[in-house]
Amino acid sequence: MVNLIVIVILIILVGTAVFYIWKEKKKGRKCIGCPSAGCCSNKGCDSMKEN
Repeated sequence: MVNLIVIVILIILVGTAVFYIWKEKKKGRKCIGCPSAGCCSNKGCDSMKEN
């Protein structure tokens, strides 16, 4: 019974993560969870350029 509960919890966690990634990709975000908030150096954002 304990194994079944652990498996169900893992399925829920993985399912939630996959749904979040799918939802963000559908919005057009390429760098999900990026600390630069999607402002990568290849986009030419000023916040990523070093002085």
